[in-house]
Amino acid sequence: MQVDAAAVQRIARLARIKVTEEEARALEQELSGILDWVKQLDEVDTSEVEPMTRVIPMTLKERPDVVTDGGIADEIMANAPVREDHFFVVPKVVE
Repeated sequence: MQVDAAAVQRIARLARIKVTEEEARALEQELSGILDWVKQLDEVDTSEVEPMTRVIPMTLKERPDVVTDGGIADEIMANAPVREDHFFVVPKVVE
């Protein structure tokens, strides 16, 4: 696929990148080369390949999807350097 100067300028504008005319000419060739390489990937037969999320097959641990408060609020509060009425006390950020 051939990328022209107008396409390069449009991509640059969408990406909020300032591109000079000289840079645009170089990018035309680079982007065209990248798109040609991606087009080659279309030729690969992937009909027998199962979709996957990683190279090594792995099953995720499952747990019931229930809402809890964690049940360890006292243990968490024990880690707080300063606490008051079961809340963390932090320095004032906004005046």
